[in-house]
Amino acid sequence: MTGETVLAPLVGIIMGSRSDWETMRHAAETLDRLGVPHETRVVSAHRTPDRLVSYAKGAAGRGLKVIIAGAGGAAHLPGMAASMTALPVLGVPVESHALKGMDSLLSIVQMPGGIPVATLAIGKPGAINAGLLAAAILALSDAALAARLDAWRAAQTNAVPDAPA
Repeated sequence: MTGETVLAPLVGIIMGSRSDWETMRHAAETLDRLGVPHETRVVSAHRTPDRLVSYAKGAAGRGLKVIIAGAGGAAHLPGMAASMTALPVLGVPVESHALKGMDSLLSIVQMPGGIPVATLAIGKPGAINAGLLAAAILALSDAALAARLDAWRAAQTNAVPDAPA
């Protein structure tokens, strides 16, 4: 026991397969940098549908405030999760081999009216932005997190050089 306080996760990061972790780890790393407690799970809409139902329906009751769902190919995970929870769901299209993630992007972004999924960019940029967007949602009611997010953005701005060389 180290004496550290372990905070309950506020963000759930789910993905359709273990291979999606290479993309989705960037969402987790972004949340880590901002001090946002989160959890990660493999939850396949097609191979583990009962796990998906249990996860999505129980998320709010376990204290989660936002779900980030990454999926490739047919990419049903974000939409199916959104259909079972009122929590905000942020969809990250994972790049596929066949269509370079365009199939995933179109599957996630084309949700029917009434089942919203905020859809981010394909791959690593989308995962990073999903982490930032989840933090921004949480920062609406957390002044300390809002300050950390402001500091992160300021550091990003300050890292841009004035000249190319």
